[in-house]
Amino acid sequence: MAAGAAAALAFLSQESRARAGGIGGLRVPAPVTMDSFFFGCELSGHTRSFTFKVEEEDDSEHVLALTMLCLTEGAKDECNVVEVVARNHDHQEIAVPVANLKLSCQPMLSLDDFQLQPPVTFRLKSGSGPVRITGRHQIVTISNDVSEQEESEEEGSEQEEAELCPILPAKKQGGRP
Repeated sequence: MAAGAAAALAFLSQESRARAGGIGGLRVPAPVTMDSFFFGCELSGHTRSFTFKVEEEDDSEHVLALTMLCLTEGAKDECNVVEVVARNHDHQEIAVPVANLKLSCQPMLSLDDFQLQPPVTFRLKSGSGPVRITGRHQIVTISNDVSEQEESEEEGSEQEEAELCPILPAKKQGGRP
């Protein structure tokens, strides 16, 4: 399995994995596609919160991987506390401060692909910013569609196996001692 597909499977929930079909009792993963899009938003005195969410009808797995928070041009030398509001493993909403930025001592913070599942709200709890949040929106999709061509190819290969000639015993050659 390709490294990209293996990494993509790591993001899938058990429900998504259960949707992958099998052949002959063996679980064969359905085709997996993984797309990654740049994400960015800015919090300031005028825009104190931003919510990242996806459509409810979407069957894909979404992950928001945060890479960096940084103060941008026009920031004052004050504490800017950014908190993330998301859901925990019990699906309860929790708010957690993830950064305390100050222009004179820590103007930026690397989050090393800190992963969250949407919906996620970012809030500027204190300070006036502006604070830029960057990352990647990753979408993992499992294709459950098996084309008719693939089905006919599988049937054709089974028929070919059935039509193979049986192995016959070797003929004995006379005249050799």
